[in-house]
Amino acid sequence: PRTKPPKSAYLNMEQITTITLFRLTGWAHKWWAFKQMQLALPQLDAVEGLEFSKLMGSGAAGGFGAFPNLSTYVLLAVWTNEAAAVDFFENNPFYRSYAKKAEECFTVYAQNAMAHGAWSGKQPFKSAVELQADAPVLVLTRARIRTKKLWAFWRRVGRVSKSLAEHPEHSFAIGVGEWPLIQQATVSLWKDAAAFKAYAYQNPQHKAVVQLTRTLNWYQEELFARFVPYRFEGEWGALHRYL
Repeated sequence: PRTKPPKSAYLNMEQITTITLFRLTGWAHKWWAFKQMQLALPQLDAVEGLEFSKLMGSGAAGGFGAFPNLSTYVLLAVWTNEAAAVDFFENNPFYRSYAKKAEECFTVYAQNAMAHGAWSGKQPFKSAVELQADAPVLVLTRARIRTKKLWAFWRRVGRVSKSLAEHPEHSFAIGVGEWPLIQQATVSLWKDAAAFKAYAYQNPQHKAVVQLTRTLNWYQEELFARFVPYRFEGEWGALHRYL
């Protein structure tokens, strides 16, 4: 894990977002983590300084399959300031229990650069910084798929998901969601903004799905956000080699 700055450095930080990934092994730990997607909600609601949170599962096939992967979960959290986030990760009983059970645990700290759309009727991210052309960028997309459009969506989304998962210029990408099939999100970490823009606007599979989204009206609700990641803690496979 990376060296932490002194706590005094956190106090003046504006709203931040953290994304934490957990990988679990063993049936008992996987079953415990699966149950927390509902059982943990009251505990998260009571956390001081936590403005918005989502505890999500992931899909098979690297996170992009329609069927769940019971070994990988993601906690997205929006904090009033960095001090509140640090206190949660250092002292909160729920988080410490989760991290202890996890084989791997990795957290990205980030500030929002831009966001549009809504998540559960809210737009939780306040823009605080600008993207830098030569610095890493964290991208979040999220959608609630219309029930009548589920078959059309999943029948077409496979190729674009594969193109993202196999893209050479991102450090990490995973598909996650609150509910299988219906509520979907993608988290990806890119080496710089130019690499992400090249994928978003030049990749033929991605462009085709964006056009279909507009034409077929797949989504009941959607959100898109970009962040500037500034701190990483923990380990996640070979990801640390790229940071």
